[in-house]
Amino acid sequence: MGDVVRDAWLRGDLLGYIWTSVSRGLLGFFFALLIGTPLGLLVARVKFVRAAIGPILSGLQSLPSVAWVPPAVIWLGLNNQMMYAVILLGAVPSIANGLVSGVDQVPPLFLRAGRTLGATGLKGTWHIVLPAALPGYVAGLKQGWAFSWRSLMAAEIIASFPDLGVGLGQLLENGRNASDMAMVFEAILLILTVGIAIDLLIFSPLERWVLRSRGLLVKS
Repeated sequence: MGDVVRDAWLRGDLLGYIWTSVSRGLLGFFFALLIGTPLGLLVARVKFVRAAIGPILSGLQSLPSVAWVPPAVIWLGLNNQMMYAVILLGAVPSIANGLVSGVDQVPPLFLRAGRTLGATGLKGTWHIVLPAALPGYVAGLKQGWAFSWRSLMAAEIIASFPDLGVGLGQLLENGRNASDMAMVFEAILLILTVGIAIDLLIFSPLERWVLRSRGLLVKS
């Protein structure tokens, strides 16, 4: 396997495989963040919206992301839009539910104090609700990224197409088609490495900052 990785690096293909998947994953996660955050706030703060949408979000979160690949291919075709759609369907429910969980844990005393100080409506949401809900929100973001990455890998494996470029999922599928075990494990190792790197570079520092800002983590 080491020879396969070295050869891919020397050919200049390795970074291309990684960048193709990481760029798709991060862009899809960014759009999921833009959709999941206001949706989560809406579900958390409006009772009839929670009653109508809350169970659907929970159901979507439990649905394996791979199930969305066939309908996405039929509706959108073999293109990047299909992959982004699968990422959104996998990540948005996790982000929204994480924020709902965080808002539910905000002490009512904070809300009453905010109203007393004039922090109501959007002002109260921005200055009181969101900061207090950060632990649950960050947990939802972390889970949302995990769902984004897994959704993307499922889409790349099932709906690989030469014009889309070769990402890590396509690399794994190419190895399977060629019965090349070294290529298969190369792809698995790269997928795992990217997942660990994103967690260490983005989410672990974010979690530490949230804990430290609440006095729950002492700076060493």
